[in-house]
Amino acid sequence: MSVPTAASYRLPLRVYMEDTDAGGIVYYVNYLKFMERARSEWLRELGLNQQTLLDEGTQLVVYRLACDYAKPACLDDALEISARVTSVGRCRMTFEQQVWRAEELLCTATVEIACLSTERLRPKAWPSALKILIQAS
Repeated sequence: MSVPTAASYRLPLRVYMEDTDAGGIVYYVNYLKFMERARSEWLRELGLNQQTLLDEGTQLVVYRLACDYAKPACLDDALEISARVTSVGRCRMTFEQQVWRAEELLCTATVEIACLSTERLRPKAWPSALKILIQAS
């Protein structure tokens, strides 16, 4: 596992039966779940987590997503999911994410995350703790 920074993170992951269809190929939506895990672990490595943010009235949601599938992942494959911050706005952040099997790129995505108030479900500025970590990158 790579050493995380505020700007990027890499998560090793194994493909299990539950991730695949009947033919042993990773079901397309599970790539998005893998990417979500990488972003969540990125937060955790920075000393934050989703529950703490929720407790403080902040929810992070996918606002926009574009995904390209190049090659399939299969049962028992060892994968690495990357998450790299490419831009940060007042209440949105864009990640470039990739799914790799060794040196083989399987999937790429651009994921835009929005920061919302849990009370109003409306955009809000990044919490100061997260903003400081992001700006340090």
